[in-house]
Amino acid sequence: MLFLVLLWCLEGKRSLYSYSGLSLGSIVFPSKKSPNMSASLSLCRRAHTVTVLFILTCVLVYVTLLEETPQDTTFNTKRGIVASILVFLCFGVTQAKDGPFTRPHPAYWRFWLCVTVVYELFLIFILFQTVHDGRQFMKFIDPKLGVPLPERDYGGNCLVYDPGNKTDPFHNLWDKMDGFVPAHFLGWYIKTLMIRDWWMCMIISVMFEFLEYSLEHQLPNFSECWWDHWIMDVLLCNSLGIYCGMKTLGWLSMKPYQWQGLWSIPTYKGKIKRIAFQFTPYSWVNFEWKPASNLRRWLAVLGIIFMFLLAELNTFYLKFVLWMPPEHYLVLLRLVFFVNVGGVAMREIYDFMDDPKFHKKLGQQAWLVAAITVTEFLIVVKYDPNTIMLPIPFFVTQCWFLGIFLILSWTLWRYVLNTMCGLWTAHKTYATGNVLNTMQRNTKCVE
Repeated sequence: MLFLVLLWCLEGKRSLYSYSGLSLGSIVFPSKKSPNMSASLSLCRRAHTVTVLFILTCVLVYVTLLEETPQDTTFNTKRGIVASILVFLCFGVTQAKDGPFTRPHPAYWRFWLCVTVVYELFLIFILFQTVHDGRQFMKFIDPKLGVPLPERDYGGNCLVYDPGNKTDPFHNLWDKMDGFVPAHFLGWYIKTLMIRDWWMCMIISVMFEFLEYSLEHQLPNFSECWWDHWIMDVLLCNSLGIYCGMKTLGWLSMKPYQWQGLWSIPTYKGKIKRIAFQFTPYSWVNFEWKPASNLRRWLAVLGIIFMFLLAELNTFYLKFVLWMPPEHYLVLLRLVFFVNVGGVAMREIYDFMDDPKFHKKLGQQAWLVAAITVTEFLIVVKYDPNTIMLPIPFFVTQCWFLGIFLILSWTLWRYVLNTMCGLWTAHKTYATGNVLNTMQRNTKCVE
């Protein structure tokens, strides 16, 4: 509750003005803000940049003049780094530019924008270290890190019913029912809310299982049973998550966006409902990717799918090269981070792709997420090039070459050959029209 009040106070006057009630294409705008909503604005809705600066200065003065500095270099280094990050977050939350999202509060998304910058700087720092120093640096975060850990092999005995085990013949199935099962469902539910397209979600889901098949010779973690790949992951967890996500998107697209000030609502039930709806979007945009409409959108969708798959692979490869166990809290924090920044990045990418005349540059969060994905992959390449360069089995290479060849062939046929044929047809039509006009003029001259 205190955190929400802080976000409310930091908002200021950034989102006091709303659109008039209308609908433009796939964008659903809320109705015009009522006078009661303006009257309900309190002190917490004003900008408090000076207040935050004053509080921050008081804290620094206290630490400098009244607190004795411990004679512990490691402790002081950690505290200095944390203090520097907190000062930057205070600046960003009050001064950074707002993104496309305003709920539950613009300050919330400004906070995650600043966290994105901090995470990218951390990755750059790790990238510029030696492999040994980078892994040992993780001990400053958690002393338990910095030691090699064996990966769990999900393959092995793939019998769903094991007649040799009289106690529990289905033990292989129960062994796979770990924390990753609900994680798969929840992950794809959230990804569907980000992408807002059933076909793209299913393509990414199936493609990642093919990647696991292709790279199981590099990471033992990718070695899973066939029914774990296609039944538990794709058909059950992923598909159910995508289905629930699409149902949620349908509800959000049909929901009326008419906002009313909290203090102008007479009943307590209405106030509670209004507080709950504060965590829903302020307005709604249906993503219509239309990848086959033109070459620009087709390449953009291919790039989005590629970056999604690369970010998924980075999850496994990063913890492998930095020696982090799958259950470590840093792995979970990274997933929470991408949950909060991924939706903003996808909205900015869609706006940039759908209306380049209005959105002339890629959004700040999308730019940072792309940079983070590439930086994570470069860390993987630097820290364990031997694993990355392990030769891919020949039949796997043939399958990928065939897939790439089919995509390139379809792209050339759809956007190059069809365009050339269209231009040639238009040229012939124009030339034929000129010949007919010339013949008609010559006939009139003879007459």
